[in-house]
Amino acid sequence: MPDLDDAIARLKAYSDAGADCLYAPSIKTREQIEAVVKAVAPKPVNLLIGGVSEFTLSDVAALGMRRVSVGGGLARAAWGGFLRAAQGLVQGRFDGFADAAEGNELNGVFGERA
Repeated sequence: MPDLDDAIARLKAYSDAGADCLYAPSIKTREQIEAVVKAVAPKPVNLLIGGVSEFTLSDVAALGMRRVSVGGGLARAAWGGFLRAAQGLVQGRFDGFADAAEGNELNGVFGERA
């Protein structure tokens, strides 16, 4: 658990120095989030949620968070799928591809290039 008083003091100093968006690493609980948002208002605060969380995006917005980062969460999720599929191949199975995205879906997300 972070030293919340120290984190808030640092965030206030960054704010006073002209920071546009503030980030307090390691805050995770509702109480920590509310305290940080209140302490630096009206400056926006960024929250890192890089894994499974009890919160939804709507939850953290209601707590006053104006930005959410996922860090390496998407990459780790992709690598998790890769590892599960590869382990299946080692066992002679192809069921690890069951949740694979279709090529057309990927082209729609990333835009097909001519």
